[in-house]
Amino acid sequence: MTDTVRATAEPAATTVPEYPMPRARGCPFDPPPALRALQEEGPLTRVRLWDGSTPWLVTRYAEQRALLADPRVSSDITRPGFPRQVPIIPGASGISFITMDNPEHARLRRMVTAPFAIRRVEALRPAVQQIVGRADRWHAGRSEAGGPGRGVRPAGALPGDLPVARRAVRRPRLLPGQQQDSRQPGQHARAASGRPGRAGWLPDGLIDEKIANPDGHVLSELVTRVQAGELGRPDAVRMAMLLLVAGHETTANMIALGTLALLQHPDQLAVLREADDPKLVAGAVEELLRYLTIVHSGRRRVAREDIEIDGRTVRAGDGLILATDVANRDAAAFPDDPDRLDLHRPARHHVAFGFGVHQCLGQPLARMELQVVYGTLYRRIPGLKPAADLDQIPFKNDAFIYGVYELPVTW
Repeated sequence: MTDTVRATAEPAATTVPEYPMPRARGCPFDPPPALRALQEEGPLTRVRLWDGSTPWLVTRYAEQRALLADPRVSSDITRPGFPRQVPIIPGASGISFITMDNPEHARLRRMVTAPFAIRRVEALRPAVQQIVGRADRWHAGRSEAGGPGRGVRPAGALPGDLPVARRAVRRPRLLPGQQQDSRQPGQHARAASGRPGRAGWLPDGLIDEKIANPDGHVLSELVTRVQAGELGRPDAVRMAMLLLVAGHETTANMIALGTLALLQHPDQLAVLREADDPKLVAGAVEELLRYLTIVHSGRRRVAREDIEIDGRTVRAGDGLILATDVANRDAAAFPDDPDRLDLHRPARHHVAFGFGVHQCLGQPLARMELQVVYGTLYRRIPGLKPAADLDQIPFKNDAFIYGVYELPVTW
């Protein structure tokens, strides 16, 4: 019998777990144990958010893939019932196309799709390889023979004004042993980005520059849309900000967190250090994306219509949180011990980039950059090793994107 009463009634506060959930101490690469326990019970359960709402949490891989491809599921953050991560900030600069539904989502997304085509991304590979091959940013200004290094930071490879951009998407750093406050991941970030003038601090100036000096790259293509009347300037600014932050914050954190995971698994690090097969390196990138899943607070959606899942009815207007970090550890999709990092595992079907029409636009670029870094860094610095114990590393439990604030290393 369909469990419509259980699905639609407000659950008792004592029976509904809060989300997001804390990771286990000493297990920074694994999803929270409570999340794994819910997955074992079934693919669907209620959870309680910061605002008291109780959306559905979807924990299993098959159900997540189905929902991410289901047109009855909405990404529209303005719909009633959408499970927000943070409150609406008065005066904030608006929403991006990733929180819209088709046809508007598709119309705006098409404007920035071409630069991320595989052919154009691959044309960038030699330049990225040259940058990584120099390795001076990884060495904190010291040569390979110069002795111990100071560390790998997510911001270390970000040029120019990009470290400023990172401050718009993170909360104040927590040191080991400090108590996280009651605000949810990203709440400080939204508060910062909602300050007057914040949205125009960098992309708006870049758009002016591209109007004056077009170069054929992604921002110049946005400018041509503005000049043709196809896109408003505020929308172009928001899209530029999205590309800037999403494109750098995610990859930078994957580089540092992936390095730490490999340093904690020396047998797997040896696989990459000794690899001379691009296919093996590409496969290793997919496994690291699956294993780490840095989008760690769930992909948020809301039901547009009633949907049956595992004998239950998700009603129109019910919020949905798809916990991709635990779905990527689902043994039904990744057999042979999914909690083990195995760089030989076929893992490209992971959902670290999402799935369906809203899957990550920049995934070809992210894959290429990670392939170059992971395939180069550990061979250029074969003696790389951590310079701090795991429990002394400050992890980004309080941010939209999971990672480390800094990674002390030596070589």
